[in-house]
Amino acid sequence: MIHFIILLWPIKKRGILNIRNMKNFESSFISVLLLLSICYCSFGQIKNLNGKEITSSEIDTFIKAQMDSLKMQGLSIAIINKGKIVYHNAFGVSNAETRDKINEQSIFEGASISKPVFAYFVMRMVDKGVLALDTPLFKYMPYPDIEKDERYKAITARMVLSHQSGFPNWRHNIDIADSNLHVKRGELYLKFNPGTKFSYSGEGYLYLAKVVAHLNNCTLQTLDSVFQQQVVLPLKMRHASFVKNTYISQHKVTGHENERVALYQVDPSFFNPASSLQTDALSYAQFIIAMMNGSGLTNKSYNEMLKPQVMLEKDNNLTGNGVYAWGLGLAIRKTPFGVMYEHGGSNGNFQSMFMFSKTNKNGYVFLTNCDKGNVFDNVLVKFLTNGSL
Repeated sequence: MIHFIILLWPIKKRGILNIRNMKNFESSFISVLLLLSICYCSFGQIKNLNGKEITSSEIDTFIKAQMDSLKMQGLSIAIINKGKIVYHNAFGVSNAETRDKINEQSIFEGASISKPVFAYFVMRMVDKGVLALDTPLFKYMPYPDIEKDERYKAITARMVLSHQSGFPNWRHNIDIADSNLHVKRGELYLKFNPGTKFSYSGEGYLYLAKVVAHLNNCTLQTLDSVFQQQVVLPLKMRHASFVKNTYISQHKVTGHENERVALYQVDPSFFNPASSLQTDALSYAQFIIAMMNGSGLTNKSYNEMLKPQVMLEKDNNLTGNGVYAWGLGLAIRKTPFGVMYEHGGSNGNFQSMFMFSKTNKNGYVFLTNCDKGNVFDNVLVKFLTNGSL
């Protein structure tokens, strides 16, 4: 039997970005350093920093026990070591009422981990000369939704991908910075001058997606076909789509909130770059591996994605969780073990998160069809660090 050792350590709690309420969803962040000679697919011996060995069957048992304790419905998880997927599994049920089983073909909503994949897609367009990072987006396509405020004409793709557009997260959210703006619910507005500070925004991503669609002679209803050709096929992502297709319709699991079936979902009829990616952990892990290696991008574009584009202010709710900067589509955390890149997401009834280290080429991703992903991550950190709770 081939064996390997896995060393894990805890990092401070991180902010998981919720497209419904970014402040309500936080989770732990772990960094994984794997030392191994291994074959693809299965765990051998695992040893934590305290020297205790943990077998793969113990990990499976732990996950199942925690899912039962937390009343989680389903989970899809993958772990990457040295740029290879070394473990993946699927647990639970796709629907708490029908009790249909989750399997490795099950599809989940990615929620906000849609954004890093879209950022990669945009950088593919940059490399092809379709658009430029620093050209104001209005020069490609004016945006009637915000034309009343001329400041929007300064917004670039770089600002959008690093959350400096000035837009709110979503226009229907009540997070207006200045009450004197007299903004009505549902109106798009600018919270500040574009490019002057960080403020997480799905609206910015949506505008950029409309521009990308326009430049590819598409609409948001047809843009996914370009995404498939430019991202999914080259990266060998088995199943990843921003809109519904036949396979997703057949294998999409049901979301749950408060331990009950929650049938609401993101609109699968159009490409929403902020939240509508439909995928599984094994497919998403292929994207993470591409990010570890810089696959499919020029060195310039790859480095732009990973370098800090904006430093977070000290009073930002994410800085207390260790994130200090944002790249293009990625949160950046500095740890004693090196720089880590991450993103998390929540559509309420679906939650997800991932992490990776470029230096060690290690990371993980998991997706759940419930609202217990953050709690699960907390206990998972303790188990993998100490070998017990």
